[in-house]
Amino acid sequence: MQKPSVCPLDCPDTCSLAVTVAGDRVVAVKGSNANPITHGAVCAKVAGYYPEFVHGSNRLRHPLRRVGAKGEGRFERISWDEALRTIHDRVSTVVGSHGPQAVLPLNYAGPHGMLAGDSMSLRFFHKLGASRLDRRPLCGGIRSAAYDATFGATPGTPLQQVRLAKLVVVWGNNATSCNLHLMRQINAAKRTGARLAVIDPRRVRVAEQAHLHLPIRPGTDVVLAWAIAVELERLGGLDHAFLERHVLGFEAYMEAAHAYPPERAAQICGVALADIRTLARWYQQASPAVIAWGNGLERNQNGGSGLRAIAALPALAGKFGVAGGGLVGGAGHAFPKSVDSLTRPDLAPPQTRTINIIDVGRWLLDPALDPPIQALFIYNHNPLIVHPDQNRMQRALAREDLFIAGIEIAMTDSMAYADVILPACTHFEYADVYPAYGQQYLQRAEPVIPPVGESLPNTEIFRRLAAKFGFTDDAFKATDSELMCAALKSDDPRMHGMAANRIPTDQAIRMEYDGAEPVLFRNVWPRTPSGKIELRSSTLGADHDAALPSYRPLASAYPLTLITPASDKRITSTFGGLAANDATPTLEMNPEDAAARGLADGIWVRVWNDLGEVFLPLRITDTVRAGVVCSEKGAWLRTSPNRRTVSALTPSHKADLADGACFNDARVDVAPWVRGASRNG
Repeated sequence: MQKPSVCPLDCPDTCSLAVTVAGDRVVAVKGSNANPITHGAVCAKVAGYYPEFVHGSNRLRHPLRRVGAKGEGRFERISWDEALRTIHDRVSTVVGSHGPQAVLPLNYAGPHGMLAGDSMSLRFFHKLGASRLDRRPLCGGIRSAAYDATFGATPGTPLQQVRLAKLVVVWGNNATSCNLHLMRQINAAKRTGARLAVIDPRRVRVAEQAHLHLPIRPGTDVVLAWAIAVELERLGGLDHAFLERHVLGFEAYMEAAHAYPPERAAQICGVALADIRTLARWYQQASPAVIAWGNGLERNQNGGSGLRAIAALPALAGKFGVAGGGLVGGAGHAFPKSVDSLTRPDLAPPQTRTINIIDVGRWLLDPALDPPIQALFIYNHNPLIVHPDQNRMQRALAREDLFIAGIEIAMTDSMAYADVILPACTHFEYADVYPAYGQQYLQRAEPVIPPVGESLPNTEIFRRLAAKFGFTDDAFKATDSELMCAALKSDDPRMHGMAANRIPTDQAIRMEYDGAEPVLFRNVWPRTPSGKIELRSSTLGADHDAALPSYRPLASAYPLTLITPASDKRITSTFGGLAANDATPTLEMNPEDAAARGLADGIWVRVWNDLGEVFLPLRITDTVRAGVVCSEKGAWLRTSPNRRTVSALTPSHKADLADGACFNDARVDVAPWVRGASRNG
């Protein structure tokens, strides 16, 4: 039997699925046509890995209690009642000794459904008075802050309009692995004569299909965007009428850009001067022209500035106001969300502290933190694999005095440090509603199989925790159907008269404005304080002293930049524990850098910096530019000889915007490694 569902992975596409079920088992997963963006196609990860993810040997089926040392992964089965009682007793002891802010939720974006992501869970933590977690800085927060500072909370170009463009600029977006359905739109545009330009330090597959590839040095995107702006000005490609009516800060922005003309930018960015000029000329001439950016270019200390400088280009050249022009971004703003109604922040005590997710490892080890973090709830997240400075996070989770409650689908590397584990359902086992961050279709799904073992949906787990803690407010009695209605404003025109819990599961609802897809400056408008596109941001100037983009070179004693993108195997660490993903990722290195170190293709190498080391097989290839090495993220500890992954090499300093993570600021060196010769970090 085939049933409709939705893919909740941390991916911009949020595909509609057709799930083949036999008895109580998922046996096959493929794309469906319920969401026109999906168009019946899904990535190999989704098609190949979901059955094992749901039913494989690593699936958590019962509550567990740790019986070995933290990190050993030795547990015994216990009942739900004993598990909940243990969590209540241990957390109550922490609250009694240190206050409720000594408790911290540590979660991220495992499932992207609104209910499983954060609904009843945040109601519970708000009522408890736990410290709040700002999870946005880990990934996507910089891009969101840059977009919002420039345009406000308004949707950008819908993904399906890319097919209308005459020039598509893919900037820092490994689309074939991480944004599959963008590729369908690009290919449709190319068939009608559109040009494709790709800006990426690695010759990813979309770059191999491009008319122009600029292999930029990581962290220099702001400089390249400035140079394109200067070249547009030289070519007479600035739309002064549009700038005067609709843009704030044009003169100040161009004053900053003039310091980085194409000649200087070519040296800093490591790209050909002729290519900068060619791209600027193409961009001037094409209409519609659209930019599709990714998250990769945000992951450095200049990430916010780079994104804001890129977002300025369609404003400078007047590329808005036409379908297929502008910037593919801000999709999350297309949905009529009602987040406060869903998560109930009013339940939290006033002035509850907020902790940046990037700082959790540091604060867990800081004896001066008052109150200290003594109890941790890890759910929808695998922090040991995902966070920067892996060695520090490992030391933090290994604290014997730290009580860790885990809520998970699989026995992850992080769960090995938990004291009690509660088994969670996969998205195939509960109902949820799904907006997206890369496309503008709203979807809903019902369970296609019953819960595996004793697992429960996140919403029910936190209802039971709330009951155990004596929380009797009506907020904790809401059913999942009621939570769906709380999550979205059912009276908004974009809902087409439907309540959220009534959205058909066999179709997706297109977000519309006056009956049409959004087109900025046609039927949607900037929602900044000025009502204009803000190249000089009023909000960032006040809050961050960053009214204009800026550029700071990164100084390091280590010569190579390590980038850690997603791949066709792992967009996150979700599928890292599957047998099909047990292979150690390779380290890609340019032949020039390999020759300078006397390295041969296929040997094992030691990759290191001051934070740690990891051992990887070497692949010498010119797909990665000189000065840059690349290894895919998301692998689990068991894939590495010293049980460390590339996250052990990632710094924990913060970007220029949103206090975001700087994964691509990792600087390393590489040398041959002989198995057994290790200075384990």
